[in-house]
Amino acid sequence: MTCEKYKTRSLFTLLFLTFLCTCIRAQNPTPAPDQEKPVMLRYATIHVGNGTVLENADILLDEGKIVSVGKDLPAPANATVTEVRGKHIYPGLISLNSQLGLTEIGAVRSTNDQRETGRLNPNARALIAFNTDSQVIPTVRSRGVLLAQITPVGGAVSGSSSMVQLDGWNFEDAVVGEDDGVHINWPNRSSWSWETRMVSENKKYAEQVDDLMNFMKEAAAYCGTARKGDRLLKLESMCKAIAGTQKVYLHMDGPREIMQSVQLVKEMGGKPVIVGGQDAHLVAAFLKRENVPVILSSTQDLPNSQDDDIDGPYAKPSLLAAAGVEFAISHGGYWQQRNLPFVAGQAVGFGLDYEQAITAITLTPARISGIDNMYGTLEEGKSATLIVVAGDLLDMRTSDVEHAFIDGRKIDLDNKQAELARKFREKYRRGK
Repeated sequence: MTCEKYKTRSLFTLLFLTFLCTCIRAQNPTPAPDQEKPVMLRYATIHVGNGTVLENADILLDEGKIVSVGKDLPAPANATVTEVRGKHIYPGLISLNSQLGLTEIGAVRSTNDQRETGRLNPNARALIAFNTDSQVIPTVRSRGVLLAQITPVGGAVSGSSSMVQLDGWNFEDAVVGEDDGVHINWPNRSSWSWETRMVSENKKYAEQVDDLMNFMKEAAAYCGTARKGDRLLKLESMCKAIAGTQKVYLHMDGPREIMQSVQLVKEMGGKPVIVGGQDAHLVAAFLKRENVPVILSSTQDLPNSQDDDIDGPYAKPSLLAAAGVEFAISHGGYWQQRNLPFVAGQAVGFGLDYEQAITAITLTPARISGIDNMYGTLEEGKSATLIVVAGDLLDMRTSDVEHAFIDGRKIDLDNKQAELARKFREKYRRGK
């Protein structure tokens, strides 16, 4: 028995070491040092992010901020001047509703830290679980995504999200917008069953909504009174959301659910934001009147029902824009964020104005998450967070992000996927 026990232990040790050798990879690029001297980028087409485009223009960066934007700017004597004629400069893209840095390998449970157990977890903070050493982050960064909203998932109340820049040593120096909002997964009135191939009614919808609202009312009562004794963190974590100083992100798609949830949350004093919003265009007039923004999920999806047009998901951004609804385009998940600019480009192909698409992945996400005072546009006094692109950022055939700056720091765009491409390109060059 003893011999068999040691054989089993040795086998597990061998498997563990094999796993380590297989999974351990090269380290991520070292975070860039602070900007030491001015940087001038000359003769580019500058997409400001608010709909303005400057042709053949310059941008001057110093001490991590944008000093000036315009034509024929004078360069300081100690500036590094780079001519980027014929290329395009955009604000760093902002990914909303993302699990970047919370998930590494979806199928490996130990690398997933995006949810807590239980239904009501407003006290769960995604920020403290953010892994700046994630090897997914550099692949996303190389496509121009420089900031992300790190968002928890699961349960009825998932917890709070935070805004981070994607070139930090740890979550403390990555954060640019701490605990920007609480995320609530609103119940669905109906659901599709793959087993029966039918849509079935959720008979517990009213009960589930009542449970959510009772929890929020209990939190409102707790937050509105002088408290003694032990702190109740689940209730305390809802105080800012109920007071309207923190956003309430409502995850849902259906039009009736959208209208009901917005009205109920506003009655509580909260500031709702719709996340997902597959059918938000059907209640666009309501959203416009109530001044409720939408974080639209990926347009790369199938129609919601048999009655929808086959290209319905692709046209939703243009429909919201035409109705005057403030919206951002997101792509969900974690590694999928590298396709964010191409999702926006797809929307352009189905009626959305090009500069509106840029705004939907730069300024509007910054405004929704509350960091637009420093990020989202290329304007004097704001953070020097931007990308220089050869080709069209929104076109996967020509987009080539050549330079990226976060707070004026020129970041390394190398990543694991680029490393593998070089490796196997060399293999086939050798005829192996």
